[in-house]
Order: sequence, then structure tokens, then C-alpha cells
Amino acid sequence: MSFNFTVSPSFPNERISDWYIFNTWMQRKLGLPIHLTLHDDFGAQRQAIAAGQVDMIHANPFDASLLVREQGFRAIARPEGSPDEMVIVVAADNPALCIPDLPAGIRIACTDDPCVNTIGRILLEPANLDAGNTRELRRETYIQVAKALLRGDADAGFMPVEAFDGLSSLVRRDLRVLVTSQIQVIHHVFLIGPALLPHAEAITHLLLSMHHTGKEQAMLTALGAKRWQALAQEDVEFMIDILSTLTS
Repeated sequence: MSFNFTVSPSFPNERISDWYIFNTWMQRKLGLPIHLTLHDDFGAQRQAIAAGQVDMIHANPFDASLLVREQGFRAIARPEGSPDEMVIVVAADNPALCIPDLPAGIRIACTDDPCVNTIGRILLEPANLDAGNTRELRRETYIQVAKALLRGDADAGFMPVEAFDGLSSLVRRDLRVLVTSQIQVIHHVFLIGPALLPHAEAITHLLLSMHHTGKEQAMLTALGAKRWQALAQEDVEFMIDILSTLTS
């Protein structure tokens, strides 16, 4: 029996090969047949989840809520470091200096990341902006979100802090952050589904000890992480409750 592994599509494209390397390493260490499938967007990933085609996932917080509460997945680890936060950005020459300065009718560039977009909508509330008086312009990547702002095709953009920080200094120079979320408790998490629960202890131990050697630490760095951190069930439940409150 082969197990299916996937990763939230929010990671930068340049890390695609690094996730395949990680998957190969994980298969060898665990002695389990694990197949990595990377989906182009969140819609395709959701379809795979609904079809029972995901047994292991590095999930964004929004999908983690669905998987833990409705699909019987267990959170076993998360990347150590700062929580997942997002920014609303505009072009540097945009007259808006804060969220209330944004007028009705603005065009918002964003990807299909449900977590980032949900938080972005909440951050727009001080300007009385919602889906009824704004227009979303969907882009495949956060680089394309930035380009839409720089070209004047969009008035504001939603993106994770990590994605904004990953832009070149020249691009960041021509953009301005209006607001950064301060939720503090939202993280991507590593989840295993019911079929892999018998291997939960081995998988958890492997992830948590990964930073102990230079080669495996380099693999973590390539994925944008310092180390994997143990995750208590109550911490996961608290994060899910926060997200439920934000989206209710």
C-alpha cells in the first residue's frame, strides 16, 4: 500500500524540488512507500482530500481545521519559528497610507489561499470593504500578485509575510505594507491521516530529530524551516477555535 503525501500550494515554486528530496529521504528513513503529489492550487488539493487521496500533508491553518475536525487527521509537528501572518500591500505611490484610506471599488490581487484571503478580508473591515464593494483578481503566485500592483492592474494585494519578505529588494522598494496581521497563534502544521496513525510515533520522531545532522538541517533550510517542533493537541484545537471565530 502506498501512502499519499502533499503540501499546501502556498510555498514558493523554487522549493518544489526540495519537497521531492524531503519525500525521498522520508521514505528511506521510514521504510514506507510514500508518494508525493503537489497540486497546482487549493481547489485541486481540496478535491484530492475529499476523494481520500491524502494520507499526509503539510497543511495551511485553514485546511488543518478541516482535516482535524472532519477527516480524523492528527497534527504531529509544525515548523519552528514565527507564526503565519499576512500583509495587505499597495504600490509605493498609492495615496492610501492606512486601511481606512482605501476606497470602495478597489481591485484586490490575491491567490486562492483561503487562509490568507480570509484574514485579508478581516483586515479590510476598518475601511468597510467587503466582497460586495471590491473586486478580486486571482493570480497563481504571490510574485504575480506583486506584479499586478506594480503594473497598476490592482490597487491592493494579499500575501503572507514570508512571501512578501521573499520578494527581491527592488520589488519590495516599490511596494508599501498597509497592515500586518497580529494573530500570533496560526501556523502551518504537519498532519497524518487515519491510514498512517499506526506509524505516528515513528514519523514524529523522525521529524523532531531531523535538525540533528548537518545534511538534514540543510534540507530543512531549503524548505524554509529551522526545525520541526512538537505540537500538542490542545495547541491545535486552540488554533482551530481561533480560525473558527475569525470566520464566523
